[in-house]
Amino acid sequence: MSINRKILEQVIEASAEPVVVLRVDRPDWPVVLVNAAFDAISGGEARQKPFADVVEHLIGRELALEISEAVRSRQESNFPVELGGREYLLALQPLPLPKEATARYYAVYWRGGARAGAGSEIHHALLKAKRRIRDLSRDDPVTGLLNGVAFREILEHDWAVASREQSSLAIVAFTIDEFESYTRVFGRHAADTCLRRVGRAVRRCLRRASDVVARVDDMQFVVLSHSSDEKAVREFAARISTSVRELGLHHPRSSVARFVTVSYQIAYVDGATDRGTADAFLDQLLDSAAD
Repeated sequence: MSINRKILEQVIEASAEPVVVLRVDRPDWPVVLVNAAFDAISGGEARQKPFADVVEHLIGRELALEISEAVRSRQESNFPVELGGREYLLALQPLPLPKEATARYYAVYWRGGARAGAGSEIHHALLKAKRRIRDLSRDDPVTGLLNGVAFREILEHDWAVASREQSSLAIVAFTIDEFESYTRVFGRHAADTCLRRVGRAVRRCLRRASDVVARVDDMQFVVLSHSSDEKAVREFAARISTSVRELGLHHPRSSVARFVTVSYQIAYVDGATDRGTADAFLDQLLDSAAD
């Protein structure tokens, strides 16, 4: 039996806890329902906005990136957050409809709202520990970014959404120039430090919490963007290249510059016309970027 939308809206509105419902089968995960309690903590005007943008505005980019990754994993998750001097437990829960293999809707509950320091530190520490255990299988151990397996899972999902919605994606592959020579000169420990700093430089340049960055092999990083503006994507990639160069990491064997630099290639996915697979598309891009 389906539930009338008006009834559902009344139930959500009656909740004293802030509640958000979003669609995750649409590009940018638009917010489709909120209640007055959420309007009170967000300032209103969240409806139809990308969920990642709403969360980033409220609690910052770093945690918004973590929450975006949790939504993509399609699992129930909990995040302790602080907003306006109050502590909340941000609970994410998929809402599968009958006969749906994958839920199209997600509910986000802001539970608690106690004053910060009100005795929930142990509970929050346990939640953070559980999240860290979950993330170990998805994180690159050197940079802390997503690893290649996790990125491919995300790309496969977003590829399917782009195909269904006839929207577009942009993927940028970055390769550290002559990284093998850098490793021979400075050793593995220094090379790992270089990778971490390059990874942080890339992540700092991400424009939205819905952007995804991963390290996919020893010297390559990839960024997935939902932007349809090709000029903006090119400027974005150039900005990352400049940020890496400005790290000033000395590279005495580079034929490109005195410092560590990255080369990049951009590929665009048109959901209306591209009929290949996400894996094949990514492999072709990475092979081309490595040449």
